[in-house]
Amino acid sequence: MRELMKALSDFETQLMESHGVTLNEAMALCAIADECVTASVISERTGLRPSHTSKVIGSLEAKNHVIRKLGKQDKRQMYLSLSVSGKDCLEQIKSHTFDIPPILQPILQGYNH
Repeated sequence: MRELMKALSDFETQLMESHGVTLNEAMALCAIADECVTASVISERTGLRPSHTSKVIGSLEAKNHVIRKLGKQDKRQMYLSLSVSGKDCLEQIKSHTFDIPPILQPILQGYNH
């Protein structure tokens, strides 16, 4: 378990150093991609709890990576999409070659997001 957590921490450090985002922020960017989604969709796609998803969204907003929009039919519903900088960040993450720790390689083998 310790080796897995260390590998994830090392991977997150690479993300922070190369793109300025945490692992959870990167997952949220991937969960949004080219869509306009609710926070609950991001929560479902990332596996994060709603309260944690809210914090991650707030952090991405502070970095100007996401834009909030009110729902057209239900003004109480909030939708999120990537800003230009969010799209750029996601594309840079996707094209970056990461040094994947050996313990994570079997999990990520064949994964192309």
